[in-house]
Amino acid sequence: MPDNVVPHASTITWKVGAEQGQGVDSTGTMMALVLNRMGYHVYSYRQFSSRIKGGHSNYSIRVGPDPVGAPSHRDDILVALDQETIDRNHQKLADGGLMIADSDFGPTLPTGCQVELLSVPLSEIASSEGHKIMRNVAALGASAYLMNIPLTEFEEALKRQFERKGEKVWAANIAVLHKGYEYVKEHHPNTNGLSLAPPRSKGSNGSVAEPALFVSGNEAFAMGALVGGCRLMAGYPITPASEILGYMERYLPAVGGAAVQTEDEMAAIMAAVAAGYTGVRAMTSTSGPGLSLMQEILGLAHICEIPVVIVDCQRGGPSTGMPTKQEQSDLWALLYGTHGDTQRILLAPGTREEAFYDAQLAFNLAERHQCPVLVAMDLSLSLDESTVPHLDKDRIPIDRGLVATDEDLKHEGHSRFPRFLQSESGISPRSIPGQPGGQYLATGAEHGVYGWVSESPENRVAMVNKRARKVESVDAESIIYEGDPEPDVLMIGFGSPRGAMSEAAVALAADGIKAAVAHLRVLAPFPGKELAEYVSRAKQVLVVEQNANGQLQFIIEAALFRANADGQYTYPRIHHLRKYNGVSVYPVEIIEMVKESVEHGSQRKAV
Repeated sequence: MPDNVVPHASTITWKVGAEQGQGVDSTGTMMALVLNRMGYHVYSYRQFSSRIKGGHSNYSIRVGPDPVGAPSHRDDILVALDQETIDRNHQKLADGGLMIADSDFGPTLPTGCQVELLSVPLSEIASSEGHKIMRNVAALGASAYLMNIPLTEFEEALKRQFERKGEKVWAANIAVLHKGYEYVKEHHPNTNGLSLAPPRSKGSNGSVAEPALFVSGNEAFAMGALVGGCRLMAGYPITPASEILGYMERYLPAVGGAAVQTEDEMAAIMAAVAAGYTGVRAMTSTSGPGLSLMQEILGLAHICEIPVVIVDCQRGGPSTGMPTKQEQSDLWALLYGTHGDTQRILLAPGTREEAFYDAQLAFNLAERHQCPVLVAMDLSLSLDESTVPHLDKDRIPIDRGLVATDEDLKHEGHSRFPRFLQSESGISPRSIPGQPGGQYLATGAEHGVYGWVSESPENRVAMVNKRARKVESVDAESIIYEGDPEPDVLMIGFGSPRGAMSEAAVALAADGIKAAVAHLRVLAPFPGKELAEYVSRAKQVLVVEQNANGQLQFIIEAALFRANADGQYTYPRIHHLRKYNGVSVYPVEIIEMVKESVEHGSQRKAV
């Protein structure tokens, strides 16, 4: 197995909770950034309500000396700033877990809760230095004592955060930090802390040469799009995709691009397709409801062979559904949405690094194959933040595909430029509107090689087949396979569950169960033949996905049936883990299901 996963026991999970709008995110972010700058690997994730203020919110950080790719099913330290946080989260505290609670609200443990409660006057400490609002900083000080984190790391972070507000403000926060630390040290000296092992990324002298990036999937994708040549971002704010639009609004103008907030999702995709028509690398980002509205214009991009990139950050549906909760239920819409016979390319990054590189790849593929490229993200991948290694902006060079040259536009042997010329690959050179001698009629009606409307049966068949040939093969790594080549169990999934599957595979191998992971990076064209090879060598298969209908499993079984047209394969029984309660997949859930399925054995059959 790769070295980018870590056994659960070597990590600590810290969580802070309060009513939404009381600084939970800023508190959690500061803890995460400090740990990241110290050289630790951090994975942070939030749970929040679908409203601006009010309702319970919490911010969890899983941290360890080695890379961490998934959230944990249990917490080790819980910082409670109100009673609701205790009531909602105490069940997740591990045996021997610690709870820091603000004594200001009179914290009480539910009946039967066997954790150690440290009642700390966080509000009183903060008020002694000026204002109760600083109680979150007092909580960071208390946590630092329990986790054996030097306060100097927080001092620097607080000074950077509040420097604009003047020395009085940042000095008061640092004073509160120390008082929180000293209170726990003085009043709870016998509490067993949860010290972290030294980070592996530190040098021999104990220093960190260069702090790693700490980014979300949305930020990573936006960075990739920027260096990949995107120069127009048209979007409408929608959770959990809004951060992509916000990032591009901030940085695109610096490279001569523009980000446009449109009146709705239909206008957003129309603007992106129009920009693609003029030769500009353009994209839009959305979530399920917006993707539904974009389907008609997707069809226009298909038939006019216009490159465009659409990112779908999936959330709980249908309709408004659960805007702030995790799900992967847009897969069928991403693959089969819009009307008529259409083909598209669908990428599915599973890590923040992949999101960065897939953004660049998406624009290359869109222009190379002259079609829409969709990218399936999900809320956990989009919003969760993690430590990311160095990203190479030059790893994927820009490829504009077949663009008509001056020689092409001389029309030798043709009266006009044949924009939709038939070719073996189905891809024909495109001219950019304004090129001398070029011609581009962008009509959504069926057309011939010059773009003129044609409904002749022969032309119709030729053009449908041309567009289909364009995406028969995609130059990209379709499946990332990790683990034993002949596993007892093969786990298959896409998107954010990749980290949980990889971690589960390591734990299963330690228990004597040969495990492997097939992470599907390209979902269209679907790599059925390649997947069939992997599946045929496994004793059992577990499809991990976050929807109720088994959308991925349905596609896999259909693909295996087609791959087995000549009857050469036999396949094991396919089990499934379908989680659709709005919470990310935990490694322990996969481990338990695999062990249960292995105990019951398997039967092989032809599909």
